[in-house]
Amino acid sequence: MTNTSKIHIKGMVCSRCIYVLSDALSQLGLELAEVRLGEVILKKNNPDIDEQAIRSVLQALGFDLLYNRNQKIIEDIKAAVQKGIQQQLDTGIPVKFSVLISNELNKDYGSLSSLFSLFHEYTLEKFIIHSKIEKVKELLVYTDQTLSDIAYNLGYSSPAHLSNQLKKHTGFTSAYFKKIRADKQAITQKNARQEDH
Repeated sequence: MTNTSKIHIKGMVCSRCIYVLSDALSQLGLELAEVRLGEVILKKNNPDIDEQAIRSVLQALGFDLLYNRNQKIIEDIKAAVQKGIQQQLDTGIPVKFSVLISNELNKDYGSLSSLFSLFHEYTLEKFIIHSKIEKVKELLVYTDQTLSDIAYNLGYSSPAHLSNQLKKHTGFTSAYFKKIRADKQAITQKNARQEDH
């Protein structure tokens, strides 16, 4: 990997992955130019890199190196899905994922969807729904947004539709995730009060 300025990584799905990997790879002594979903761009002046050490760190964090070209395409599809979800949250404008993914990868959506299904036991459409639900859970637990706000921002037809999907995919209602948020806040406040005394 001596002349490599880019490492492709399997399993990165969100901004927290970027943060965690940046920290872990920096601790290995690597000089990073940029970390994005699915790839790490190294500065050219990195010394010889121990590929096994990198792989060990990645695997300990639930990631891995990507070698296969098709695997790289799959990771690019996943990154495009995350980008689309974030775009919807930022703008409130619904994203047509088939168009976005096709444009991001410069390939026909049908063939990308077929390739995705070869690597997974579920379809690309199901992955998009799953990714949205994961984002909904995150927003309910870590922000004060209501289910209505989230439904509107993610392009759902109604809060009821999102509520039904959340229950179907997780087995829980939005109230369950809001309770997790409330419990976290209560613990934080209790700890803060104890530190004041």
